[in-house]
Amino acid sequence: MSHPIAAIDLGTNSARLLIAATDPFRQLHLIRQITRLGGGFTREFGLSAEAQERSLQTLRRFAAEMAAHGVKKVRGVATSAVRDAANGAAFCERVAAETGISLEVIDGTEEALLTLKGVCSVVECSGDLFVFDLGGGSTEYTLSRGGVPIFSRSLPVGVVRLTEGKEGSAQMLEKVSRELAGLRSELEREGVLEAATSATLVGTAGTPTTLAAIQIGMTDYDYRRLNNFVLGIGDVEAIYERLLPLTPQERLQVPGLEPGREDLVVAGLLVVLETMRSFGFPSLTVSDYGLLEGLILSM
Repeated sequence: MSHPIAAIDLGTNSARLLIAATDPFRQLHLIRQITRLGGGFTREFGLSAEAQERSLQTLRRFAAEMAAHGVKKVRGVATSAVRDAANGAAFCERVAAETGISLEVIDGTEEALLTLKGVCSVVECSGDLFVFDLGGGSTEYTLSRGGVPIFSRSLPVGVVRLTEGKEGSAQMLEKVSRELAGLRSELEREGVLEAATSATLVGTAGTPTTLAAIQIGMTDYDYRRLNNFVLGIGDVEAIYERLLPLTPQERLQVPGLEPGREDLVVAGLLVVLETMRSFGFPSLTVSDYGLLEGLILSM
């Protein structure tokens, strides 16, 4: 019997560990922990000491879980916060020394391609898909045809970056709208704007799955109910109008909203809504699968 393999995704907002069997792929164990690695990020110093400690504590737990499951092969990646941080390389060295986990810092293009691989393991990919992976530090957009990427870009509009860098929803909306206008122009220059606007919109990562969980009223997280769940733009607008006037503490009373996202969900909703409005998408297909599963499949 072959040993299970593992993938680690250390993002700007959350850290995730997936332990899986192969041939065929089967999820054995999944841990998701909001660590807010990008919290307190500064251009001069990079990752804050507090954020590093939160993430290291979680990575130590991951190392123990992998040992307990007999994992012999692991691929761990770090994304936006670490690749943008002045102290990102030093942090990765510390992670290796203290946990034994080697983190590979990947760029936005590879992040998008791995995400597409994971999405296509659960969402029908024979036609055109416009996939966006909404993270804490950035959002990756990929247009694919038959599961093959034909356009990919990473935009600096992650939920932590927006929430900590802008004052209020109006400033966040202005930033998101400006970035998406640039993306639309680039798609047009590349001659694939029409393909993008007529594709199926697929959203992955914390905000899209949270919106689906809220729409369902899910109290116990079950990824199987979220994969391929479809939200209409009216559904997303209604959730936005429901959550916007609430305080972060009040939002925690909403079934489906994961603790740790209560102050970030407005930024995430703005990215989702503006993506749908900018490109004229009437609906959003949700994928719980993404980068983490793509990492497993890449091994």
